[in-house]
Amino acid sequence: MKKREFKSSSKRVLDLMINSIYTNKEIFLRELISNASDALDKLSYLSLTNKDLDASNPKIFIERDEKERKLIIKDNGIGMDEEELENNLGTIAESGSLKFKESQEKDSEIIGQFGVGFYSAFMVSKKVEVLTRKAGSEDAYLWTSEGVDGYTLEKTRKDKPGTEITLYLKDDQEDEDYSTFLDEYTIRRIVKKYSDYIRYPINMDVENSRLKEGSDKEYETYVEEVTLNSMIPLWKKDKKSITEEEYNNFYTSKFMDMENPLHVIHNNVEGLVEYKSMLFIPSHAPFDYYYKEYKKGLELYTNGVLIMDKCEELLPDYYSFVKGVVDSDDLSLNISRETLQNDRKVIAIAKSLETKIHNELLTMLKEEPDKYKKFFDAFGTQIKYGVYDMYGANKDKLKDLLMFYSGNKKELITLDQYVSDMPKSQKEIYYACGESYDKIDSLPQIEQVKNKKFDVLYLTGNVDEFALQVLEKYDDKPFKNVSDNTLDLETKEEKENTKKANEESKDMLDFMKESLNGEVVDVRLTNKISSHPVFLSTQGVISTQMEKVFNAMPIDNGQKAELILEINENHPIVDKLKKLYDKDKDKLKDYSKILYSEARLIEGLPLDNPTEISNLICDLISK
Repeated sequence: MKKREFKSSSKRVLDLMINSIYTNKEIFLRELISNASDALDKLSYLSLTNKDLDASNPKIFIERDEKERKLIIKDNGIGMDEEELENNLGTIAESGSLKFKESQEKDSEIIGQFGVGFYSAFMVSKKVEVLTRKAGSEDAYLWTSEGVDGYTLEKTRKDKPGTEITLYLKDDQEDEDYSTFLDEYTIRRIVKKYSDYIRYPINMDVENSRLKEGSDKEYETYVEEVTLNSMIPLWKKDKKSITEEEYNNFYTSKFMDMENPLHVIHNNVEGLVEYKSMLFIPSHAPFDYYYKEYKKGLELYTNGVLIMDKCEELLPDYYSFVKGVVDSDDLSLNISRETLQNDRKVIAIAKSLETKIHNELLTMLKEEPDKYKKFFDAFGTQIKYGVYDMYGANKDKLKDLLMFYSGNKKELITLDQYVSDMPKSQKEIYYACGESYDKIDSLPQIEQVKNKKFDVLYLTGNVDEFALQVLEKYDDKPFKNVSDNTLDLETKEEKENTKKANEESKDMLDFMKESLNGEVVDVRLTNKISSHPVFLSTQGVISTQMEKVFNAMPIDNGQKAELILEINENHPIVDKLKKLYDKDKDKLKDYSKILYSEARLIEGLPLDNPTEISNLICDLISK
């Protein structure tokens, strides 16, 4: 036995490998299991042309020794000879798997390619032993290392080909409990999380209890060997052979949801970039979906090994509700296999997934409208954010997915449905904003549009109007808020009569405007409403609904709607106002404030002086 130094290495390099490359210590088990899987793959591949090699009953076995603080990972794979031990373990970043993969056909599925995964064992171990015997050889070797000081290599005996890696765990520290890696449930969790779909069984002896034979009260413990992993990923199976129940069970267990998914998208893509994916659209939004802590992303696998559990790059924000897995051998990973490198293939997969999700949603909308409405109830707000976000960069691709409540049909409809139902005389798409459908339905401004038999879209979400403003128009039909003062639905005669009425009452209207101390930009008479006395319209791009959204923000950005108080010229209140202007201007001031407050309440805007208005109303009632 001779002490040897690591080739191409130094204390600094090994420290980097152990302490800097991996962010999560539990990754070591994933790496060692992946190496064992590689060894089994190599034996299986070589046995196809070498009948002397036995690749039957492949298995990975994990053995725990809590007393000696040892964790052992065994496999009956290809094993290594002395030269391979020197090259693969004596030289850091020398990957036998990569060399093997480069020398074989493309279909050889080898996971490890960097040659540093093995050294992650030193994150949790004070000493590592590798006992190995190459298939087809009688010679076995023991490689031992305690880290940066080098390693020893000696010839020994081993009954069967394969490799055993023994980790002598570090002593527990105040901030690190290394003993947890000997715990049965911790090992089960790590294997399930990272290596559940390794194609070979990963076994371990576990303790169970049972009633003693002949007793109905006394229990005994016994040890049995169990398989910890599922082995065959559901997404690699033929879609035709997978039942709805299997999809549902996979989703609910994998993503911790009590409800079955609303829709499944199972895809196998071949070409310049190859990948398999199984995506799920949930039936409801998770409780934290609209909180900043929510993190989107798909689980990313390579040959059944979990690389990332939240790969954000694969989903745009407007499809962040999608759950699922992607498995590809074509991605460039960083040296620790924990994160993706910047790679055009990643972008290509992301675009392909986005297109697939988009097309599936359009198909659902067309063929299963009730199902789509359920989806939109849950995630429609996110689609609207996608339209509005980035100054409308994605509005054209998302506009056909939008739905809004129809005042005529009393249900959600698409913009395409709205335009298709428009009478020829209608030139614009009308909408109104409010806190609820019922409140919008009672708005005075809607009367004129309803009288024309035109439909109105009812917008109740904070982002709704912002999304429509970014869209600007749909099918060359511009969007128009019914509260916009430029709404033009009167006849020529009606316009002339209103113009004349405003000219005749100009002094009174100016006085009322002044009485409101700059709260409105104008006070005018209107014929746009028939039964209500007053309403508020706006001029400019900021509506009352936008003002409400801005006011709800934690900072005051000074955004306010330019309000116009419009008074029904045919309402009896107008005669009262005229008399007050002639005989009691002080009372007209009070009436102006009350009417303006009325209009604000109808619009769902707060009152700056509710006590004053209450007192004014009480004074009027008592006289």
